[in-house]
Amino acid sequence: MKLKEDMNPLLLQVFRSVVWVYSVITFLPWYLLSGAGANLDRARRVKARSVSGRPAGPYRATNHEDGSQQKLVSSLHPGVDTLDKVMEHGAARFPERNCLGTREVLSEEDELQPNGKVFKKVILGEYQWMSYEETYQAAVCFGSGLAALGQRPQCNIAIFCETRAEWMIAAQACFIYNFPLVTLYSTLGGAAIAHGLNETEITHIVTSKDLLHSRLKDILLEVPRLQHIIVVDSKPTSWPGFPRGIMVHNMDAVQELGSRPDNMAVARRRPVPSDIAVIMYTSGSTGIPKGVMISHSNIIAGVTGMAERIPDLDETDTYIGYLPLAHVLELSAEMVCISHGCCIGYSSPQTLADQSTKIKKGSKGDTSVLKPTLMAAVPEIMDRIYKNVMTKVEEMSSVQRTLFVLAYNYKMEQITKGYKTPLCDSLVFRKVRSLLGGHMRVLLSGGAPLSAATQRFMNICLCCPVGQGYGLTETCGAGTISEMWDYSTGRVGAPLICSEITLKDWEEGGYYSTDKPHPRGEIVIGGPNVTMGYYKNEVKNREDFFVDSNGQRWFCTGDIGEFHPDGCLKIIDRKKDLVKLQAGEYVSLGKVEAMLKNCPFVDNICAYANSDQSYVIGFVVPNQKQLMALAEQRGLRGSWEEICNNPDMERDVLHIITEAALSAKLERFEIPRKICLSAEPWTPETGLVTDAFKLKRKELKSHYQEDIERMYGGK
Repeated sequence: MKLKEDMNPLLLQVFRSVVWVYSVITFLPWYLLSGAGANLDRARRVKARSVSGRPAGPYRATNHEDGSQQKLVSSLHPGVDTLDKVMEHGAARFPERNCLGTREVLSEEDELQPNGKVFKKVILGEYQWMSYEETYQAAVCFGSGLAALGQRPQCNIAIFCETRAEWMIAAQACFIYNFPLVTLYSTLGGAAIAHGLNETEITHIVTSKDLLHSRLKDILLEVPRLQHIIVVDSKPTSWPGFPRGIMVHNMDAVQELGSRPDNMAVARRRPVPSDIAVIMYTSGSTGIPKGVMISHSNIIAGVTGMAERIPDLDETDTYIGYLPLAHVLELSAEMVCISHGCCIGYSSPQTLADQSTKIKKGSKGDTSVLKPTLMAAVPEIMDRIYKNVMTKVEEMSSVQRTLFVLAYNYKMEQITKGYKTPLCDSLVFRKVRSLLGGHMRVLLSGGAPLSAATQRFMNICLCCPVGQGYGLTETCGAGTISEMWDYSTGRVGAPLICSEITLKDWEEGGYYSTDKPHPRGEIVIGGPNVTMGYYKNEVKNREDFFVDSNGQRWFCTGDIGEFHPDGCLKIIDRKKDLVKLQAGEYVSLGKVEAMLKNCPFVDNICAYANSDQSYVIGFVVPNQKQLMALAEQRGLRGSWEEICNNPDMERDVLHIITEAALSAKLERFEIPRKICLSAEPWTPETGLVTDAFKLKRKELKSHYQEDIERMYGGK
């Protein structure tokens, strides 16, 4: 993973000698003053052990102080056992502290692009904040207003909205008034949205103006029970043209209704820990979305486990929220922050950084203004940062590039030993670190595997640890998170203090807990964070969940993992991701995609294979800048679509991808033999899975059936 040092060998030796002398002079005082020895001991210690002593487990986290077996923990603060109490606790302890922040929109304008398309650009102001007390009171008033509109305790209510402060206020209102909250991805198709709303018998839904017009309005007649639509935007205040029997309200009006003394005087029915807090619909990547029933105690347990892995978490931290709140990773991360009094500033992928697509050139993105210390990210976001920075490195002068490469490789050597490099951080990587505001101290990665190259890049250039986590909606996003002083790559850490993990033999795939050198098998997670099951789906519940003799719930993940001697888990495969080729080889499509996403020519890729064939194919969204530069070298002219559809370009990109695959040490049968270049970016509307940012293969197969038939010779 080191960068290539392209310089005179004599000069390189001189540089290494100078670095060696500097290291010798500064090492001892730095080592004694920084506490590096303690961090090294933490990184090397055994982090989890098998409770039974058997290689299959179950594995539980060990105690930091004495290495003893950790008991499973299910609550963060004494007496705070439901989500309404989490918000109450925050409002009582940090009443005046900033809670939820949103940037003011100063102006919007349309900007014509060279290809003729029009992009909307915005100039945003400072963050406008609501305190913890203001947030709590807003949630109480909104919940009271919903009750006045006929919403009843333990009757489902839906939220279908982008990530924003109003989403969290609405959610807190539902927790306070014991309205089970049904969450739906804003990227789901119309049929999937209607399915979720009808299955949960929704009469009230919270949404935004944009989503109401673009996604909901067309399916209203397919949701016969729906009576009330609450729009979080303040304007417009009147909504003509909706079907008879459906009333549309603004969130402000509902809060005003709820604040009336007669409505506030109505006693509310508080939830108990076993009550359903959220019915969270999955992305539907393997079929119809399933609703996961999550109790208050489930989320409290998951939040407790996650919070323990973030060192020194307190009210001085600032978190930037931009991932979908309908995803368990973002919801859990924000609940962790609220439980500790942190500030949450809202953003979006289009306004996150100064270079983001909706930010007008010369104005600041959200990270530059907010300067967050905490952030959750999916690998897709980090992969893009990695590729963009490395592209700019290639454009540097030879002297600048050489200095960057030498500093990068030097820091890589140091962090693998557990040491820091303050001089490199301040002189070389300060500008890269400023991409995320310059104050980031913890990055949490989840939703999909993070490549070793990208993780190392984030460690080195953004100067902060990356806690790679593993969890599912069915376990409240909680399973494992790597400790912040563990700089190893490719692993997801030890079990959280709220859960334990066992390995189940999978004979068909050839994975057994008795395997050497590491026990392997299907990952099965147990603990108070394991959810109540799928809504109205007893067949899947019997397949995926079970309760042991002690009354503890377990979930069979379908992922294959191995435990290392220090108790850390590594994800090595997925049962549903394996395709057996014609000659009998097993291909992990997720592994192929993860390896090839680091190729500079690839913005996104979906690997596809068929058991009737002997090879893999790939659908690729190419990097426009790289592909157009290659086309210019080849003397090709045309529009972006024409370049992507050019057979010569497909052949050249396939050659480049093949070289990248060989460098990543993929097996020959794992390397795509044919590819199709897609001129259109894979957006959520075309099937991009929100939590893992990759295409649904069933939809893709249908959408590109002609390409597949062409690639397979009509078979």
